[in-house]
Amino acid sequence: MTELDLIVVGGGVNGVGIARDAAMRGLKVALFEQHDLGAGTSGASSGMIHGGIRYMETDREITRLSCLDSGFIQGLSPHLLFRIPFLVPLVGDRLSSWIMLELTYVFFQLYDRFQPLKRGKQSARLDREELFRIEPGVTRDAIGAVTTDEWGINVFRLCALNALDAQARGARIHLRHKVERFLRDPTGRVVGVAVRDLRSGHAREVRARVVFNAAGPWAERLAGLAGAKVRLRPAKGIHLVLDRRIVNSAVIATAVDKRQIMLQPYGQETWIGTTDDDYYGDPSDVQANHDEVEYLLQAIEFVYPSIRQHRLVRAFAGVRPTLFEYAELEDRLSREHRVYTHEAEGAAGLVSIAGGKLASYRHMAEEGVDAVCAQLGQGARCQTHRVPLPGGEATVDVGDFARRTGLDAYAAARLVHRHGTCAERIAERIRESPSTRALVCVCEPVTEAEIRYVIEHEWVETLEDLRRRTHCGGGPCQGARCARRAATLIARARGEGPAAVEQLVSDFREARWREQAPVLHQRGGAQAQLGAWALRGSSS
Repeated sequence: MTELDLIVVGGGVNGVGIARDAAMRGLKVALFEQHDLGAGTSGASSGMIHGGIRYMETDREITRLSCLDSGFIQGLSPHLLFRIPFLVPLVGDRLSSWIMLELTYVFFQLYDRFQPLKRGKQSARLDREELFRIEPGVTRDAIGAVTTDEWGINVFRLCALNALDAQARGARIHLRHKVERFLRDPTGRVVGVAVRDLRSGHAREVRARVVFNAAGPWAERLAGLAGAKVRLRPAKGIHLVLDRRIVNSAVIATAVDKRQIMLQPYGQETWIGTTDDDYYGDPSDVQANHDEVEYLLQAIEFVYPSIRQHRLVRAFAGVRPTLFEYAELEDRLSREHRVYTHEAEGAAGLVSIAGGKLASYRHMAEEGVDAVCAQLGQGARCQTHRVPLPGGEATVDVGDFARRTGLDAYAAARLVHRHGTCAERIAERIRESPSTRALVCVCEPVTEAEIRYVIEHEWVETLEDLRRRTHCGGGPCQGARCARRAATLIARARGEGPAAVEQLVSDFREARWREQAPVLHQRGGAQAQLGAWALRGSSS
């Protein structure tokens, strides 16, 4: 490979955001990711481009920047976003509860000052009857509630679209490539990486003028390979996933240790999250456990008593790359970010980023690439807040799209949500081959045409990749109805046969089991066993 301007290590939202920004400024870029796009911290987030009202107490600048970037991101990829109304119920009929209701409303009115930045709605105070009309499942002990709203986003699609746009602008995207060491010149400057293709085992050296460490919770370890220091205090967070949508508003609850958690609608699912605990293990091997599941259910049960009557299908976990701070509770740690240049440590040519949150990824990428350009003497300015991501250029009329493709309205809406104007490329495939209109995944739903498209254009090699790009296999049946058929499409695209199909299904079953096992003691046990049996069935 010829010399590059920039190598980015890490394919989470920060890494792909940096690659896109740098490519837009005319830099020659390559990105290396050891797994798949968004497969680490980004994909394990709460999926919100939000201002972060919790940071109002400690650092309002974080809230302001997050709200500002939320507004920018809405303009870049409007098809990926969806509004999530929030309710904060106050429980108990004592005078203190009524006072807390008033104080909460005042606090949210302060947050309202930032709402115009992200096109948010103003807060409101609800009495009991208004609250129960909106969410009848909330406990009858509630005296009222305060509302606000935030924006949800399809995080996996956000990562994919940033990578696709970076690639379209000349960046080279290499997935399943692990950086094993840094290359140094005689002065000690970092001038590239030694990287191994994890599929073929082939190793090679790739050189660049600057290397950017955007490895998330792996950033401390990666910087250490160059003798540089990035101080992290990794924090584990889990989410529980219910098999359907049981609320239309996110409901805030207080856990036994006074942490705030939420029950939130997300697409056609409902999520409960999140925990925040110090984590000392391998970020690649993080998994929810029984105690964490019970902790979240106990908290939600206090404001939504029927929660245990609904079926959990999985629990997913991730590790936040939080900046190090000693003698502070986990959920009080700052969500600030930091860009490191490592000249003073004898590792000139290496730049790292750590901390932050999903909602400010674009701003973090801009700041990171500014640091790169300063080292390269390159003066081009960031344009990522102005130029839409692929598919975000215009609004698609879902009704018209459904009529033209023959899809039902819901299938058309979900397809447009994932691809925006790029859904027209899939529509063209359906017109050329009407049989590909057939649904492979009924839960989401996902058509054969879309699966073929993402296999060819979005680096899909496994069923887990496909789940991240389309949510195929991520619904209530957890792939029991669609995994084998989808695996057949992947294997055929690679020119492989039945043995490859079986391996794809086996790997997917193992990945799904890691997320299903922590919730088997709840109502999902029987369904999980049925799904596992279906995935083991014959190809006939």
